[in-house]
Amino acid sequence: MHIFYTPDINSSDFYTLNEEESRHCSKVLRLDIGDQVHLIDGKGGLYEAEIVSAHKKHVELKINHITTGFGKRNHHLHIAIAPTKNIDRLEWFLEKATEIGIDEVTPIICERSERRIVKEDRLEKVVTSAVKQSLTGYHPKINIAQTLPAFLKTGVAGEKFIAHCLQGEKPYINQLTKAHQSYVVLIGPEGDFTPAEINLALQNGYKAVTLGETRLRTETAALAACFEVNYLNRS
Repeated sequence: MHIFYTPDINSSDFYTLNEEESRHCSKVLRLDIGDQVHLIDGKGGLYEAEIVSAHKKHVELKINHITTGFGKRNHHLHIAIAPTKNIDRLEWFLEKATEIGIDEVTPIICERSERRIVKEDRLEKVVTSAVKQSLTGYHPKINIAQTLPAFLKTGVAGEKFIAHCLQGEKPYINQLTKAHQSYVVLIGPEGDFTPAEINLALQNGYKAVTLGETRLRTETAALAACFEVNYLNRS
């Protein structure tokens, strides 16, 4: 199944791939007139289409069938994560989280962050590639990076959690909430959140949680949180 990401598609009978996707379609995949492809708009639309013109700069498609609400999820997961020093590790998380299931990601700059500049357009490309590979109906939203205090002031809706390594009794996410909710999980940098940051999060309605007995890397902790929330919502 050949899949193309087409966020600007509408309900018309024909659609033309942009130059980049056209080149990939005709030159890399070597598809031609009559071949069948699928398009996803990142908003739950799945389009079954047939190639009617295969020019290398503008492949034209005829839309034969549209499925709406494709891959619609029964919950909303937003992970705010401190960017890793090695950006490849953050990109790895985004790829795997998109495959497992995530709705929104916000890079947060913390006191101990080793990376303070993030190129959101690069992260967007990683997510788009994962969306196409995994046939995900909804494209996760990548927000602009902001400091942790600024993020806490945004008043995001849903069940709110902060995963940190400080000693103390901390339950798992599934022990504090039910399925089919909106969830926000804070994941700190390699050096963890500072005590002041943890207190600030708690003052803003976040609940401290554990992700297991071992100390996890930032991207591993974020993926563990992603898996735990998705497992909670499987039914």
